[in-house]
Amino acid sequence: MYILSPKQIAQADLATIKNNEITSIDLMELAAKQCFNWLHSRLQGQNIKIHVFCGIGNNGGDGLVIARHLFEHGYNVSCYIVNFSDKRTDEFLTNYNRLKEIGEWPTVITNEAEFPKVVFEDIVIDAILGNGLSRKPTGFTKKLIQYINSTKVFTLAIDFPSGLFGDKTVIDKNSVLRAGHTLTFQTPKLAFFLPENKEYLNTWEVLDIGLDENFIHELKPKKHFITKSDIIPMYKPRNKWSHKGTFGHSLIIGGSFGKIGAVTLATKSALKIGSGLVTAYLPKCGYTILQTAIPEAMVEVDDDSLLTYYNVKTNATVIGIGPGMGTAEKTAVGFEKFIKENKLPLVIDADGINLLSKNNDLLNYLPKNTVLTPHLKELERLIGNWENDYDKLQKATEFSIKYHLILVIKGFNTIIIDKENMYINSTGNPALATAGTGDVLTGLITGLIAQGYQPKNAAIFGVYLHGKTADIAIQQTGYETFIASSILKYLPEAILDLFNQENETEEVSEESNDK
Repeated sequence: MYILSPKQIAQADLATIKNNEITSIDLMELAAKQCFNWLHSRLQGQNIKIHVFCGIGNNGGDGLVIARHLFEHGYNVSCYIVNFSDKRTDEFLTNYNRLKEIGEWPTVITNEAEFPKVVFEDIVIDAILGNGLSRKPTGFTKKLIQYINSTKVFTLAIDFPSGLFGDKTVIDKNSVLRAGHTLTFQTPKLAFFLPENKEYLNTWEVLDIGLDENFIHELKPKKHFITKSDIIPMYKPRNKWSHKGTFGHSLIIGGSFGKIGAVTLATKSALKIGSGLVTAYLPKCGYTILQTAIPEAMVEVDDDSLLTYYNVKTNATVIGIGPGMGTAEKTAVGFEKFIKENKLPLVIDADGINLLSKNNDLLNYLPKNTVLTPHLKELERLIGNWENDYDKLQKATEFSIKYHLILVIKGFNTIIIDKENMYINSTGNPALATAGTGDVLTGLITGLIAQGYQPKNAAIFGVYLHGKTADIAIQQTGYETFIASSILKYLPEAILDLFNQENETEEVSEESNDK
């Protein structure tokens, strides 16, 4: 699923109107009618007070259409025009007149004294400001948003919470509506996935309003929201004539005294995802632990308690390096030598990333399409500080382009950046906010590359399955009792779910998890 910018959405609107030979009024009616249907299917005519606040642009026009249908179905509804400008769109005016034609005249709000009484038990529909907002709300509009927020009423935002920008960071946090649920049109919006906006978005879902899919595809959007339908074509079925050599040899390098668990998790993960062979390279102190914990894996050893020599004998297909490795001086010296000599595909995590951050020159030696899997602190060490989430993504994109690397930025809605392209994951929940889950992800991506998946697809597929295990598991485990090993326990169900024909859920919760 594509993620479109406000400009791209506007272009798709115009193309749909032209190619389908409809009017902008027709398109607005279709979009807003879907919002009404969503609400009507849930309320079923209940006598709940509904307040519809409409701006004077096209988002307000959507609100007027919704209000008209609510009136026609006998709901207890009041409609208000938030009159912050004397400029009105034609679509707004048309739907304003249609509402009057059925005998309903919206109340015009021009100042704070005219705010209606809203109580907690009511419902507010927010159609004040839409996705194309370029300036922060001011004056009584800002005060109205603050008033609605103060009531703690359930607020349904149409397309976009008022005051939130579609392509830049919030300037004034007190001027953004805190939506209980958002019905957004056609595609998700990038703002929905940024941690800095978590106060304004609780849950959201996409309504398909029939924008021209061919035109959207021709736009070649660079941002994607990854769902099951995107993952299924990536899956590589197994041929009955295949053998263990067909599915590659993963080498996992990591571990140090007291941190053998990290390399153990990554090794087991590479096996569990289907790598034909897996070897772990770790300090001698971890030999017995790993051989006992994972009899299916082979083991090579380095120095007694930390990695020093990186004298690998294994003829591997791909190498995952970093989990539990530490950043001791001897480890760092050996790591530098290894990076400069290695020619195999790499997945680098944890202390591998930290050592790269301390010696940026090593980035120039990494094979093209090396996968780095930083959490936010590790990312900050790599690319430097950022001013806001948009700046973070811009700097991460520039970093990926400069070094020809793939970044997997871990967190809620983990983001994979491959040069100009961005892939935002749809699975996962706070259960993953526990020690070792990143090590498991390293093993998953490494094991997929071993089987012949291209690094970008391995990252996308691995991240999706990683999150899906938690989505499946919490029905039985809850959040707190889920641990990194639980990912491996539920991985078979996550894979089998790809072939489950049930519809994907469209509603997305904005809980946060920091892996």
